[in-house]
Amino acid sequence: MSDGRPAPEGVAKRSVMIAGHRTSVSLEAEFWEALQGIARTRALSVQALIGAIDAERGGRNLSSAIRVHVLRTLQGQVQD
Repeated sequence: MSDGRPAPEGVAKRSVMIAGHRTSVSLEAEFWEALQGIARTRALSVQALIGAIDAERGGRNLSSAIRVHVLRTLQGQVQD
C-alpha cells in the first residue's frame, strides 16, 4: 500500500484486521496513544475500537475518521 515515499515524521503505519480484511492505518504517534487510551477506558482492543469507528465512518477515510473520533472523545472529556 506504500507509494515508495517515506512516511512523514511522527506518522506510524499499522496493520489492522477489520471485518475480516487486513488494512493499514497511518496516524501520528499522538493519535495512536490517544486511541489506545480510549480503547483501554472502554475495555476494548484498539482493533475492536477501530472496527467500531470503521462501521460508523460512512465515506470518510479511515485515518480521518479515527482522528475525528479521538478529537470528539477528548472534547467530551474537557471540563469547563
